[in-house]
Amino acid sequence: MAFFIRSKFCNFIIIELFFYLNMTKHSLKDILNYFDIRDNHSGVSTGMNWQPGKGKLYPSYSPVNGQLLGKVHFCEEKQYRTVIQTAQDAFKEWRTVPAPNRGEVVRQMGQSLREAKEMLGRLVCHEMGKPLQEGLGEVQEMIDICDFAVGQSRQLYGKTMPSERPQHHMMEQWHPLGCVGIISAFNFPVAVWSWNAMIAWVCGNVCIWKPSEKTPLSAIACQKIVADVLRQNNLPEGISNLVIGDKIIGEKMAHDNGIPLISATGSTKMGKQVAKTVGERLGKCILELGGNNAIIISDKADIELSIRAAVFGAVGTAGQRCTSTRRLIVQRNVYNEVKERLKKAYAQLTIGNPLEESSHVGPLIDKEAVNQFTTAIQHIKSIGGKEVVAGMPLEAPEHKSGCYVKPGIYEVAPSADILKEETFAPILYLLPYESLEEAIALHNDVPQGLSSAIMTKDVNEAHLFLSALGSDCGIANVNIGTSGAEIGGAFGGEKETGGGRESGSDAWKAYMRRQTNTINFGSQLPLAQGIKFDL
Repeated sequence: MAFFIRSKFCNFIIIELFFYLNMTKHSLKDILNYFDIRDNHSGVSTGMNWQPGKGKLYPSYSPVNGQLLGKVHFCEEKQYRTVIQTAQDAFKEWRTVPAPNRGEVVRQMGQSLREAKEMLGRLVCHEMGKPLQEGLGEVQEMIDICDFAVGQSRQLYGKTMPSERPQHHMMEQWHPLGCVGIISAFNFPVAVWSWNAMIAWVCGNVCIWKPSEKTPLSAIACQKIVADVLRQNNLPEGISNLVIGDKIIGEKMAHDNGIPLISATGSTKMGKQVAKTVGERLGKCILELGGNNAIIISDKADIELSIRAAVFGAVGTAGQRCTSTRRLIVQRNVYNEVKERLKKAYAQLTIGNPLEESSHVGPLIDKEAVNQFTTAIQHIKSIGGKEVVAGMPLEAPEHKSGCYVKPGIYEVAPSADILKEETFAPILYLLPYESLEEAIALHNDVPQGLSSAIMTKDVNEAHLFLSALGSDCGIANVNIGTSGAEIGGAFGGEKETGGGRESGSDAWKAYMRRQTNTINFGSQLPLAQGIKFDL
């Protein structure tokens, strides 16, 4: 038995080594060829078919090294109308497919993603700039939501209710909405689409996806993966649709009565405009917007665990997650210890090519993001903020794209307005507190309400933080950081984060319409509430 275990372990190591060596040999050209992404690629697809490239030609540059990855034709007005009509036609057929059968199609998509995981993960790294492990993790998240959606396809439960009238049954059903519009952001260029699309598909909807124009190639790769599965199942055009373009396309979708639901991920400013536009036509929205997330570190916390959670939360994805940690609220008794440990941890960070295993922090998405980072630091200094770790742009030869920055840590007054703003970059603010009630008040004193955490071994503190008196966020954690949500729970937040929920739990209900049914199986017609109406 001992020999068998050892042999099995050695085989596992050999397999892992082979996988690593196999990963390192793929060039960008190999990746683009794998997905058949050609020069001047069309940005408009109705599934298996791609519309001829006619719109503005938009380049995609890698923040890793400034390399031109490819160019994509934006969607034109006429092409957009074709996509909408094709999607509406496909919905008429797709909604008649039994939900478990729709789930089987999504299962196959998950299998195709497993096969493409390495290539897609590396493409995400090239185009968005996140470290390799995070790129692979993003694709794994897509695979996980496929698995979740397969099970969900057999659990689109309604309810039965007793009727007050004799020989009557009451029940509720859930039906698909139709076309679901998905507007996603650059920071998770493929995962957020999958959260929405896989659930929407098992619910019987068709999807129209407008990805970020900053990450078009990753979206094209996803569309091609899905298209192969649709083709193998002899399904019609229009179930999975892609419209790449700038904000004009997003505005068209928001105004379009043919899209009953818009799920939008992005800034609070963008979300408010989407909500206003969709609301004017009484459409539905799922909004996942800004996050200004905080961790409370108690004097009863495991400090080592707290530092690890805080550092990854603040610098993971170069601070470009909606769940990134922006504020650290630390009990005064351990404040200096936490500050010194953070300084030592930040000194160990390797900032560089995210495709190299040794890199902890990759680049920001573009030079505009770097400008926002430096502007925020200038403002911090102008209001008297104290530098704990200096944040700054990096200009060494290995940072030639101009998108790399050194993450910063600053102390500011609790009343500083900048604490209420989300800077989408690796800037962390330190704030001391005395009582937990004070910490919670500081924590909640921002317009956003996405993710939150407390680090403590005290069960009373943990439960207070999770209670109605505690965090006002959509996500509240104990002894883990603010980032890294799992797909099994509903994802989203409150206040200016938008109030929408995606992914797990019962988030599927947002993609369907509820219908209440009453069935009379008797020979009389009694009215509710005892009303008499005799003729």
